[in-house]
This record gives sequence, structure tokens and C-alpha cells, in this order.
Amino acid sequence: MKATVIMKCPECESKNIVRNGKKAYKPQNYRCKDYGRQFISEQDRTYKGTSSGITEAIIRALVRGCGIRDVAVIFMVSICKVLSVLANSNYELKPKKKHYSRLEIDELWTYVGSKEHRHWLIYAYHRESGEIVAFVWGNRDTKTAKKLRKQLETLGVTYDSIATDDWSSFKKAFAKDNHDIGKLHTIGIEGNNCRLRHRMRRLFRKSCNFSKKLLNHIKAFEMTVHYINFGYA
Repeated sequence: MKATVIMKCPECESKNIVRNGKKAYKPQNYRCKDYGRQFISEQDRTYKGTSSGITEAIIRALVRGCGIRDVAVIFMVSICKVLSVLANSNYELKPKKKHYSRLEIDELWTYVGSKEHRHWLIYAYHRESGEIVAFVWGNRDTKTAKKLRKQLETLGVTYDSIATDDWSSFKKAFAKDNHDIGKLHTIGIEGNNCRLRHRMRRLFRKSCNFSKKLLNHIKAFEMTVHYINFGYA
């Protein structure tokens, strides 16, 4: 008994499919009359990079701490495919709430290319929900700390108090706020720093895992933050 395979469009899942010639390397080509896309069946695919669901699988691997080359080997795709998924990702940070009781602020140093090219991350964290509310990139200075406070205003986020360590730039940037200073008040964000390092190899203190391009570095962090905030990672 032969099994009947029902063809569906990989984009719209329509069954309104017709044959549309053959590829140069012999597999049957199909076309969706509703969506207009041409495709071949899963059984005829020789390159895994075009398989259905592969992009989502690559993203999930990236946000769980797998490196670019590891992902390429695991899913049997090219390194260019993995980099393409990363570079074409677009995750815009959107806070879940407009008002928070307390936000914890801290900084992390990262690098791109070599450890001489440091890029500091300063971000706001809500301990109760585990949400990363806002973040900015820059140097480890007062200008970047003030940039974070400005980012919170731009996002329309308000808060009752801010908790930071004793760094002077935080004192200046959040001087007008109800400000709790000391490591006792930043236990939550310190723990989240550890979680971020588990999720992103680029944040490891002592490793050879790093981005060669600043864009990929930032994209990887934005992707990870999105998946952490919305419970996918």
C-alpha cells in the first residue's frame, strides 16, 4: 500500500498546489497557486538550510548559548545560514509595564573583535518579573549611564526607586530619583548577569567566543533579551 503525501505550501499551508517543472538537479518543483511560491518537497531537500522550521530552531539554539559553528554542525547548515538568521533578526525591546516598583541597574563589559575593543552594556532589570526593561551600549562613563535614564523616559517607563552599586556615574545619572545604593540592593541583577552569560557566550569573562562585527554582537543580545523576557528561553 502506497502512502499518500499531501503537499502544502510552506508559507501559507495552502493545498492548492500544482507541479511546476523540475529543478536542474532533478527534484520535482511545485508552485502554490494561492501564495505564488515555488518549492520542492521535504524529501527532495538536500540542503537543510531551507527546511521548514529551521530558522526558529537556529534562533532557539543561539539564545540557549550555542555558538555559530556549533549550530551549523548540529543542524547541518552552513555558517553563512546561521549568521544570516542572526543578522536578519529584528527584536525591538518593549517593556511589559509602564510602571515598576524598583528597577536595578548594572553594567557588563563585552568586546568585539578583540578585548581592546570593549563595548559596555548598561541595563535596567526588574527582579520580581525577571524582565530586562531597558538597555544601552557605550563606554563605561556617566554619559552612557545618563543615556539609560533617557531610554527609560523614551520608553515611557516610570518607577518608584532605582537600585545600583556605588559607581559614581550611577549616582550622577540617577541623582534626581529615589536611589538605593549598595550591593545589597542589586542581588537580583547580579544573578541575572550570570544568566546572561549562560545564554550568550559573547558575555563570558574568559573565553574565545566573540563577535567580529558589532552589529552581530548587538543583534545576538537583542534576540536573547526578547526570548528571556517572553519566557521562550
